[in-house]
Parts: sequence; structure tokens; C-alpha cells
Amino acid sequence: MTEIGKMLVGLGLVILAAGTILLLLGKTNLPIGRLPADILYRGKHTTVYFPLATSIVVSVVLSLVLYLVGRIRH
Repeated sequence: MTEIGKMLVGLGLVILAAGTILLLLGKTNLPIGRLPADILYRGKHTTVYFPLATSIVVSVVLSLVLYLVGRIRH
């Protein structure tokens, strides 16, 4: 049971850190979520938004961060 508790606390800290980072990024004028390759379709009664470029940028940044963390740990 203690392993599950530790995992939940760790997950909570990760979510807290991600939320804090998103709040801080929201106060800057970075175009995250409004990049040129993000797809936005507005119809009469629907709006479809697919953040393609934002997803790629976030994926590359997270890959680099996790790679560096892995290199530091070994």
C-alpha cells in the first residue's frame, strides 16, 4: 500500500508542477496553442481545434528534458 501512496503523491506533485508551469506560461505572450500549424475549424454550430504544431513542440521539449534527466541520473 505504501508504494501506491508514494506513486499518488509523486503524480500529484507532477500535476501541481504542470499546472504551475501552465499558469506562468499563460501570463507570457508565447503563442503556445496558437502556432501556425494548429488546425482550427469553425462551422455554424461547431468548433474543432487540433493543436498539431503545439503538440509537436511540447513533445520535443519533453523528450529533451526527459533525455537530460536520464543522462544526469546515470
